[in-house]
Amino acid sequence: MHDAAITFGPALVAVLVLFTAAGAVVVRWGGLGQGRAVLVAAVRAVAQLAVVSLVITAVLRSAALTGLFVLLMFTIAAVTSARRVGTWANLPWTALAIAAGVAPVLAVVLAAGVVPPKPIAVVPIAGIVIGGAMTATSQSSRRALDELKSRHGEYEAALALGFLPRPAALEICRPSAGHALIPALDQTRTVGLVTLPGAYVGVLLGGAGPIEAGLTQVLVLIGLLAAEAVSILVTVQFVAAGKLSRAG
Repeated sequence: MHDAAITFGPALVAVLVLFTAAGAVVVRWGGLGQGRAVLVAAVRAVAQLAVVSLVITAVLRSAALTGLFVLLMFTIAAVTSARRVGTWANLPWTALAIAAGVAPVLAVVLAAGVVPPKPIAVVPIAGIVIGGAMTATSQSSRRALDELKSRHGEYEAALALGFLPRPAALEICRPSAGHALIPALDQTRTVGLVTLPGAYVGVLLGGAGPIEAGLTQVLVLIGLLAAEAVSILVTVQFVAAGKLSRAG
């Protein structure tokens, strides 16, 4: 089992530094954005995972602490998505959009007994689903708002034809926002052929067999699809209703 794990040591540190520097340079000199963002993201990932690694053992010993930890993950996801859209005023709406996708999926898998109500099982599943819903909410809202801005003339034309504001906005932004589901669709379609995602590898490294690992990964991927689809749908409705917007 140890042969399959990553080897820790100076070589790992050097590789991480090399990848971070390379990503920052490519983003900066390729005109793709600010290279500093790559550096900050890498440093934050290291720091956050270090803290989580220190507290996760205590969290997993208590159902109450597990619930608080999941709530913390959800809160950070909602804040991150609100900031990605552009203004703190979006926070209640991004939280609702993420919750709309996450809550039913977690409720179903726990109620059906396919995921045991144990901290060691709930935390990773909740984290994966919350993370997917967060990304879907951020991407769909940005796509929808960009589309409404670039096609504002068409929106006004729809109003002139008698459309109400919300249906007019939906006609413009709904198709583009739906593209936010493409990464989840592609990952599900190509699982096992292009990639072996983290849940599959993690269950294997935990000592389970390939079939059990495969079933776990299928549950995660299809649950993600359902959660992200609902979050995108709710997000588009919020954008069309003027609840989600950019500053100014």
